[in-house]
Amino acid sequence: MTDITTEKARIGAPSAQPFIDGFTEEGENLSPINADSPTAAQPSSGPLAGASAKGHSHGGGVGVPDSSRAGRLTSYNVEDFKSLTGLEEDWRFTPLRRLRGLHSEALTGAAPAVSVNAPEGVTVETVGRDDQRIGQAGIPEDRVSANAWANFKEATVITVPSETSLESEITVTLSGVGTDAAAQHVVVVAEKFSKAVLVLGHEGSAVVSENVEIVLEDGAELTVVSLQEWNDDSVHASSQQAKIGRDAKFKHIVVSLGGDLVRVTPTARFAAPGGEVELFGLYFADAGQHLEHRTYVDHAQPNCVSNVLYKGALQGKGAHTVWVGDVLIQKNAEGTDSYEKNQNLVLTDGCRADSVPNLEIETGLIEGAGHASATGRFDDEHLFYLMARGIPEDVARRLVVRGFLNEIIQKIKVPAIEERLTDAVERELAETDN
Repeated sequence: MTDITTEKARIGAPSAQPFIDGFTEEGENLSPINADSPTAAQPSSGPLAGASAKGHSHGGGVGVPDSSRAGRLTSYNVEDFKSLTGLEEDWRFTPLRRLRGLHSEALTGAAPAVSVNAPEGVTVETVGRDDQRIGQAGIPEDRVSANAWANFKEATVITVPSETSLESEITVTLSGVGTDAAAQHVVVVAEKFSKAVLVLGHEGSAVVSENVEIVLEDGAELTVVSLQEWNDDSVHASSQQAKIGRDAKFKHIVVSLGGDLVRVTPTARFAAPGGEVELFGLYFADAGQHLEHRTYVDHAQPNCVSNVLYKGALQGKGAHTVWVGDVLIQKNAEGTDSYEKNQNLVLTDGCRADSVPNLEIETGLIEGAGHASATGRFDDEHLFYLMARGIPEDVARRLVVRGFLNEIIQKIKVPAIEERLTDAVERELAETDN
């Protein structure tokens, strides 16, 4: 049997454990935190001029002043962010030397080519930086995202008309055209009472910092699937921020399989009461890969629901995955119901999985809030059970991994995409056998 250790996660403070062997689980520990007040920079010109940022802050973790998500600087100006050292709370797991200049250089390369296949009625536009729809969903929260804001030349805007229910998904393919550092910007707007599924696929070779804005107006239902199937030489940093209107329902699914370094930071902010958010993720890291995901749910409105579940598998020397899940329940967010969980399965020696759930609560008048994190190897009893019934060990291992990851694939509810991902996972598992 695998050894199990348990520890409580400090609220508002990082409690990461690097996991290579064994199994670790982090449980719940709920308590309120105190508040401060910072300022946040705003653009001096353009459609974002005068836009306000966060008006309050919260105490960070013990000895870590920037560990609270609400207290961090937000700005459209890259100059407002200090140069990265790797000691910052939100960059301490990221190998900065492998970012290929996304955090320190002007992004002058060609952005991945955008191809959109959309049902009738959906509007697809290529617009300039001065388009008024740019900047609706959020403000950059880190230097890499702000650098992309400073350097993108045009944006793709996709709009689902109000009261439209699409029978087929919108497919957006971003194809890398080179490895010169580049900036990308995409805006998705789901107008009132619309219903749609959008697949954002990344392929080819690229070094790109990407900002994706997602706006759900009142009563809208939107599913966004972000697929990272890059070539092995690619570097991808993607800030995907969503603004959720009254009674809107948002499902966001991240699948990261390819690339040298991939860092996706999904953010969901409730702009009105009654919203529902589901953030799901699946990742499979091979030797030398760095796959990092940082989710953030900002419960700024009452009577909203959020559920976060990310699952990952690792194999090969130097495979490294990072999941950091932040949930903030603000003082006025009474009636909140929130839960987040991360699970990792280590398949071979030499891997590392970092998993950090953070929960900040400012009101006790909630329906519930909790988090959990678990990382471990194959359960020997599971393998013995299958092998005792005549199943070879390699096949038994595949069955365990397939069952572990399939929970996320089934959340997509798009048969063609589910089949595509199942095949991709099978290819990853085939490499384990070789």
